[in-house]
Amino acid sequence: MGLIAYNGVDAAAFAANRHLGDDALGAWRGAILRYLDPRPGLRLLDLGCGTGSWTRAFREWWPGVEVVAVEPSAAMRERAVFEPVLAGDAASIPLADASVDAVWLSTVVHHIPDLAAAAREIRRVLAPGGPVLIRSAFAGRPDGIGLFRYFPEAVAVLDRYPSVARVEEAFATAGFTTTDFAPVPQVTAPSLADLATGLRREAHTPLQLISDEAYAAGVARLRAAAETTHGPAVDALDLLVLA
Repeated sequence: MGLIAYNGVDAAAFAANRHLGDDALGAWRGAILRYLDPRPGLRLLDLGCGTGSWTRAFREWWPGVEVVAVEPSAAMRERAVFEPVLAGDAASIPLADASVDAVWLSTVVHHIPDLAAAAREIRRVLAPGGPVLIRSAFAGRPDGIGLFRYFPEAVAVLDRYPSVARVEEAFATAGFTTTDFAPVPQVTAPSLADLATGLRREAHTPLQLISDEAYAAGVARLRAAAETTHGPAVDALDLLVLA
């Protein structure tokens, strides 16, 4: 069981609040292309695809790539922006051995209860030499993410996420080694005012797991900062690449 179980309310908030704009997607496209050759016929697994914004982006960017989407939450699958989405999770991927060329996991590793089991299952479905690209926030690394400045109590939730070292250790048991690790800056919202207006607590695991009082105080801090801070809201999530 992950930190939260996505129900209909969570999934709806995720779809409304967590799909990135073109600026952010463009930054990630550039980062991904350093490790992935999207040649025609390549098969890419979007594991834990949520409501599908990444699968949709991959299909738009690279029409010759076959993107396979897998998601454990029925509520997420029902709200996906494309079809089909296969039911499955990181420990039970409904694909044949060595049937994908690369694996993408975006903001999902903290929901995986047994990382070593997931690593073994990813190794099973991944063709030899294929990369695993993990986009995530990691324990001990709050500084690049703006929400933690306004909701400092949520840092304790982040520290319940896997650390980079823990993910590397788990994947090493399945024969993976780290090939790169880097933060990737993204435009999360056009401004802090836009971020404050559109914020949905249910869309963010760290905000769900703090007290109501801490959440209200953080919203007040965010709104106050939005009155004097101009320009886009920029965050940096990490990209961990293994092969």
